[in-house]
Amino acid sequence: MTALSNWIIRPGHDTDGSGIIALIGSCWSRYPGVHMDVDGEMPELHGLASYYEQRNGALWVSEDSGRIIGMIATRPLDHGTWEICRVYVAPPLHGGGLGHALLDHAERHAIAAGAERLALWSDTRFDRAHRFYEKRSYIRHGPVRVLKDISNSLEFPYAKPVNGVASLDIAAATAAGIRLADLLAACVEAGASLDFLSPLDLARARAFWHRMAADIGAGKRALVAGWRNGVLLATGLLDLATPEAQQHRAIVRMLLVHPEARRIGLGRQIMHRLERAAATHRRTLLTLEAPAGNPAERFLQSTGWMEAGHIPEAARGADASAHTAVIFWKRLG
Repeated sequence: MTALSNWIIRPGHDTDGSGIIALIGSCWSRYPGVHMDVDGEMPELHGLASYYEQRNGALWVSEDSGRIIGMIATRPLDHGTWEICRVYVAPPLHGGGLGHALLDHAERHAIAAGAERLALWSDTRFDRAHRFYEKRSYIRHGPVRVLKDISNSLEFPYAKPVNGVASLDIAAATAAGIRLADLLAACVEAGASLDFLSPLDLARARAFWHRMAADIGAGKRALVAGWRNGVLLATGLLDLATPEAQQHRAIVRMLLVHPEARRIGLGRQIMHRLERAAATHRRTLLTLEAPAGNPAERFLQSTGWMEAGHIPEAARGADASAHTAVIFWKRLG
């Protein structure tokens, strides 16, 4: 049993059925057209702890003065994937941190049990939930699911690797915008970008990634993201929109690793995946610019990139200080 502020998170029991049904009903009532038919469509709610136990999963609930105010469950699927299920918090408590506490609890359980990937489904109408999952580094992954229930439910698939990298399509890039904006702002603050001035406003950072998502959809760019312990902490952006005489070339526009996650191999994983993406598009030459004196210089040299030269005063800081850029290139096999 875990205590958080005045909340208690404990394992769920079959006897919690009435409280669980009331909680889910209070959440669904906020969305027109979403209806509950417990006996017809969700009879497992009468014995939900046993339902997940029989599937090698687990259920937790949160209480306040004996009333269930939050819940979450998880269960293994296949190929190292665990599903996060039934994430609900009483509407008056939205934004208070209980949802994060519950998700932390379930993710830790799944990871300790060997999860390599976490996945979940969310009704397309639950926009608040989508923002919550996206803050937690989940991205859209795969086609929408049609449930054919009395609510005519359509569900978005969300997923994330616990540790590793993935290429992002337009849907995933759009969903990752919140985390990518936070990552970009942190890297700009640490001096790891020639394109933006510090401090970078988060609204501008999100607008930037929104534009990049549109370019990904148009085939002009490729985007890769990296996770550590379930948190999106690195990214790389590949520019494929080169002139017709340079269709053999691609440009790495960004390689960002959160300052708190450097020197653990994420940068190498991102770069390797970018090189694979370039090869998929039949590009045989990569180029990039990096700030002079940045640790990225040593990293690039250690991964087979060649230095082509320096550009003095390639960028200026907010205080008008000049920054030199280093040009690198690399041939692909």
